[in-house]
Amino acid sequence: MAYRTGNRYQKALLPESIEQYVAENDPVRAYDAFVEALDFDQLGIVINPYKVGNSEYHPKAMLKLLVYGPSYGTRSSRKLERETYHNMSFIWLMGGLKPDHKTISEFRRKNKEALKKVLRLSARMCIKLDLIGGNVLFVDGTKIRANASASRTREKQWYEQKLQEVDQQIEQLLTECESEDKKEAHLESFVTMDKELAKAEKLKSSIEDVLQEFSETETKRINQTDPDCANMSSCQGKHASFNVQSVVDDTNALIVHAEAVNHTSDINQFARQIEQAQEVLEEPCADAGYADAEELEKIDSNDTKVIVPCQPQALHKEQEPYGKQNFAYDRDKDCYYCPEGHCLPHVATEKKTGKKRYQITDKKLCSCCRLWGLCTKSRTCGRRILRLRNEDMRERLEAQYEQPESREIYARRKSRVEHPFGHLKRNLKTDGFLLRGCDGVNAETSLLCTCFNIARMITLLGGVPQLVKRLQAITPEPA
Repeated sequence: MAYRTGNRYQKALLPESIEQYVAENDPVRAYDAFVEALDFDQLGIVINPYKVGNSEYHPKAMLKLLVYGPSYGTRSSRKLERETYHNMSFIWLMGGLKPDHKTISEFRRKNKEALKKVLRLSARMCIKLDLIGGNVLFVDGTKIRANASASRTREKQWYEQKLQEVDQQIEQLLTECESEDKKEAHLESFVTMDKELAKAEKLKSSIEDVLQEFSETETKRINQTDPDCANMSSCQGKHASFNVQSVVDDTNALIVHAEAVNHTSDINQFARQIEQAQEVLEEPCADAGYADAEELEKIDSNDTKVIVPCQPQALHKEQEPYGKQNFAYDRDKDCYYCPEGHCLPHVATEKKTGKKRYQITDKKLCSCCRLWGLCTKSRTCGRRILRLRNEDMRERLEAQYEQPESREIYARRKSRVEHPFGHLKRNLKTDGFLLRGCDGVNAETSLLCTCFNIARMITLLGGVPQLVKRLQAITPEPA
């Protein structure tokens, strides 16, 4: 049997061009067409071919590299540099350009705000292509590790003590430097102490920045490596992380908006995420983690149908036989009546939350009641009930969730909103962020979510050639 062998030294009469390196249906062509279709004026990146000074890499080429890299599981600047030498799709995408890792890193650092807008423009692009309906959107969050260690998250007292130690260290180094000067010591020893002094002063500046943040916020613990992250618990344990919130369209499971926040829970995020979504929503839907009455009221007041179950509804728990729902509320007298007909008048109101407390005035009524032990076990004060400031709205939303149409929409939530998270973490191999700070992390989030949208667009439009053709049709004309 004959074997096929290759020959690295075989010369070709007509060498291939870079254009022939990738097939017409290669996904890299979709990423290339996507960046070409972006409006760089909206991104805030100025393209000026007449700019004086030393030549630089074209912003479109650099953005193509940063957008396509995560889709290949490559995000670090050093790995991106390596791919431009060894990977045919990267060589084609860059047209043979090979920027070094410092150039890539510097472009990403200078254009964080522009990178944060890429997802927004990709969502608008999907709207132009009739891929986003905007009638029903789902909101959910997932934890992704920060580029920091959880052990570096400490309280204010620790930083204050550390600052005193650093001050003493700096004072000691200055004393030693002066002593060495007087003795005319060797230069090598002096240079070593000079480096130690610079390192100590840098550490002092870092600690002072953290203490300044303590004074400006109500945060009790701050991470020294990345002050914007927070320690969060997930199925993988407790780590320094960010909570990535995403708003996903129901029509084709495309991401409309995404943001990385440092809040450990989804509470107080619903209104913020919906308000930042690009389309005016009719039926935003989220899981029970967003079931905060104050937060849902902000969206519900905008004539938007909100579908968010309370915890018992989401967990399918049976209601307690003598729970709050079995007590009748008299709006005129502002009191509750228990199943036995006893009155629970309004006795107090919490200043911070606005919750109103209703309570049996005569504790003997409860202790002698036939339902004692089922309704309440308190021997000191009898049955109590708390009523939210917007209790009517909460009850209406719970009843709204029970409607068949609402239950049908909620049933689709998991298959829609969990899909992007699975793609980001498994297919794109996102086990943690590379950048630090909210700006850097949100720039990374935008690029990762854009990769998901492009992958979905390829599937929805029937392949790469069809998507490229559609994108070329909406590509702005060069100025």
